[in-house]
This record gives sequence, C-alpha cells and structure tokens, in this order.
Amino acid sequence: MDEPKDPQNHSDPQVRSLDARSLRGLAHPLRMQLLNALRRGGPATASQLAAKLGESSGATSYHLRQLATHGFVEDAPEHGKGRERWWKAVHRGVRFDDSLLKDSDPAVRGAADLFLHEVANHHTQEIATWLGTGDDWPEAWRRASDMSDWTLSLTPALAEELVHRMHDLVQSYRAQSPGDGAPDAEQVRVHTHLFPVRMD
Repeated sequence: MDEPKDPQNHSDPQVRSLDARSLRGLAHPLRMQLLNALRRGGPATASQLAAKLGESSGATSYHLRQLATHGFVEDAPEHGKGRERWWKAVHRGVRFDDSLLKDSDPAVRGAADLFLHEVANHHTQEIATWLGTGDDWPEAWRRASDMSDWTLSLTPALAEELVHRMHDLVQSYRAQSPGDGAPDAEQVRVHTHLFPVRMD
C-alpha cells in the first residue's frame, strides 16, 4: 500500500487515515490487491482486474463493492462505454495509525495485524518481481535502482526523526515529478522499513 504510515502528511487530502471501521473494510488480501491495482493502473472493470490478478470476476465484483462501501473506490463512469461498471481509487494512499494495534476490539487488532503483514508481503513481491525482470529494463534503470540496508544505534526519538526526514525527502521528489510527458519517466516504488532488532 502507498504510504501505510506517514505521520508528517496528515493534511494531504489524497492520503486517507484509517480508522477502526475503514481498516476492517480494507484488511483483506484481495481488497488490498484491487486497491493497489486501481491506484497504479488507473480505472478498470471487475473483469479486467480479475484477469490481471488471476481471480474470478464474481470475487473482484464483490470486493470492489465492499471497497466502495468503505469509501476506498468509486464509479468511473467517464470510462464506461458499455454495461460493465468501471472503478477508480478515491485516494492516492492510506495512513496507518499504530494505535489500531492496541484497540480494545480484538477484531480491529486482527485487521491491523493482517493489514501490516499484507503490506510487507506486497513489498517482498515487488522486490522479487524487480529481481526477476530487471534484465528487461534499460541499463539506466538498472543503475538507478537500489536495494540497501544499514544498521544504526538510535533512540526512539532519533529513529522517529529519521522516518520523518525520509518521508519528507520522498515527498520532495513527488513535487519534482516530470509527469507522463517525460519520455524516460516511469513509476518507481520506494520502500522504507525501520525497526529495532536484538543483536544477540
């Protein structure tokens, strides 16, 4: 998911904050895949998404309706030329609040755990896809890709500051985006993971 945790971006109307109800509506593997597909690929029909994701159109139709009930997707009538319903994502991303992991309702805690694990799984799949298809890309994109990690010794306050600064840096490049008009512009995925580890 785009921007699953972005404490610096609370005023961005294109990033939706998840609450207990909307989280329960989103925390399903296929719903998260459908929402990702609409955000990255643009408006589509249930049948198109079913073919893309290897699902039945009945399943994609049902879960798209559930996403619509919770305000994550909406009709895209400007794309429809026949009887089939077109859908589009409402927001660019979602923001996850850690307090959902400690909610008094076990169903909310379970949904929060599922959501975060699905985000992690999606990141792993994207990296694996890049490693498997990297040779299909021009050499300039091979040089421009990155898969790095570091180990630092930080306090929680310094770690939170680092997260905020990384998010700010990424947002500054969103503002510089050349758009679809640049001949060599592509969508790129940026993952950030910061977490403590025990060095036993």
